[in-house]
Amino acid sequence: MFAIMMLPATAALGAHGAFGVERQLTFGPHGHILTNTGVWSADGKWIVYDVRSDAEGTSFDGDRIERVNVWTGDVQVLYRAANGARCGVVTFHPTRDQVVFILGPENPTPDWRYGPAHRQGVIVDCARPGEAINLDARDLAEPFTPGALRGGSHVHVFRSDGRWVSFTYNDALVAPDERNVGVSVLGRSVKVGKGHARNHDGAGFSVLVTRTTAHPKAGSDEIRRAFEDAWVGLDGYVGADGSRQRRAIAFEGEVIGTNGKPFAEVFVVDLPDDLTLAGDGPLAGTAIRLP
Repeated sequence: MFAIMMLPATAALGAHGAFGVERQLTFGPHGHILTNTGVWSADGKWIVYDVRSDAEGTSFDGDRIERVNVWTGDVQVLYRAANGARCGVVTFHPTRDQVVFILGPENPTPDWRYGPAHRQGVIVDCARPGEAINLDARDLAEPFTPGALRGGSHVHVFRSDGRWVSFTYNDALVAPDERNVGVSVLGRSVKVGKGHARNHDGAGFSVLVTRTTAHPKAGSDEIRRAFEDAWVGLDGYVGADGSRQRRAIAFEGEVIGTNGKPFAEVFVVDLPDDLTLAGDGPLAGTAIRLP
């Protein structure tokens, strides 16, 4: 099946503008799916991938996270899913030898099988393959827990400091078809009650940083779906007044044009230094409102 190919770092343009010869790194009879960002290790020696079966990665059927050494070709299995779970969409920590990726539900049931609202982020230290820790906590029973989510996170990407992780999100309780962008802050672990079989603790304090609406007003900046997020800069950006906004995320938001048709615009959300402080609503959300 499709493999990872690499152009050697020493390759240079020749007299006729041709690049150096590609070198095949992987040979396993399975898929090798790269995430759109964060696939290189901090030391530049490894590329990380998952083993979904189709080249587009639309079938979330991979059961392993692997990495390949770009110099030796050695392949290491970092995580193997169990009990019917699937895993994929993996990225590296910017400075540590760690990865973060999606893990689907173990022991899936008809009412809780893999889907946008039924997944989570987990972190694995490459020195301890197979030992995953939950990134985002989940609490599906009222009263909900601040810092815990109630659905599924997706495409987890570390900020340059390695402590903040962005993701996209679908809630399992409120508007499950509305996608939002969220952030988990590591070092602020969250413990939840056992009021639901799918509850679990997390190593990060997680909140949503966008707000969506099912029926945006035509011609407004109301967003129906937030997606394709990315951290702005290594240390945020400098505003027009010369002040620095340390943490910000750019994302695409689906809005409705004056002609009534949907299209995507680029938005930037500035993040406060402390995401544990509530704004105009409870961080945990309610039975009718997202976190």
